[in-house]
Amino acid sequence: MNLGIEGRTALVCASSQGLGLACAQALAQEGVHVVINGREAAKLDTTAAALRETARGNVTAVAADVTTADGQARLLAACPSPDILVNNNAGPSPGNFADIERDRWLAVIEANMIAPLMLIRAVLPTMRQRRFGRIVNITSAMVTTPRPHMTLSSGARGGLTAAMKGLSLEVARDNVTINNLLPERFDTDRQHQMAKAAMTRENISYEEARARQIESIAAKRLGDPREFGATCAFLCSALAGFMSGQNLHLDGGSYPALI
Repeated sequence: MNLGIEGRTALVCASSQGLGLACAQALAQEGVHVVINGREAAKLDTTAAALRETARGNVTAVAADVTTADGQARLLAACPSPDILVNNNAGPSPGNFADIERDRWLAVIEANMIAPLMLIRAVLPTMRQRRFGRIVNITSAMVTTPRPHMTLSSGARGGLTAAMKGLSLEVARDNVTINNLLPERFDTDRQHQMAKAAMTRENISYEEARARQIESIAAKRLGDPREFGATCAFLCSALAGFMSGQNLHLDGGSYPALI
């Protein structure tokens, strides 16, 4: 399938590893010029070099902390008017609600809600002017299936989701789409971190924590990041212009609700 985005430009946040990298890889293989991002310059350079081996578009690496105004400015200086914006950032660590102080709430809201909002605000005018824009926010299954130990993630990302739904109604007329990808249990470093957190929280071994992760998924396996990247690439395609304001669960069929 020709996605019709060869030669377009994409800014993919937090893409030196994990699901962000999977999205960057899928887009680059479609001929999109990709700007990737991470905090560690050496790691980012290594990722960029590997990505260029299979990319059909240009790959630019920008070392920056996307949660800060300075980091956002660096990204926008390198890619001021992308056709595609993929918002991504590390999720907050699990924790008991009673233990979460005000400063921690503010930091997570800044990282997982305000940062993507500011990037969208910056790139949206030119997307609307050229009558093409694709915005994909990588959020979490915790938006629709909250858990007691994940209130930070649910709170911040739930707020982003609500803001995006309203905005998507306004910009659809200009061929700008806004969609959210809600991952659950993809085989990335994040799941290793979550397994270690479960070891402490539930007093179990690492092996048991990993086994419980797999058991929690209806497909009885962890997701392949390439599956996630391919879905992102389709949402960014010229063929996805009639799909906006949606929350897509990528969870091996685990989402329990009807709607």
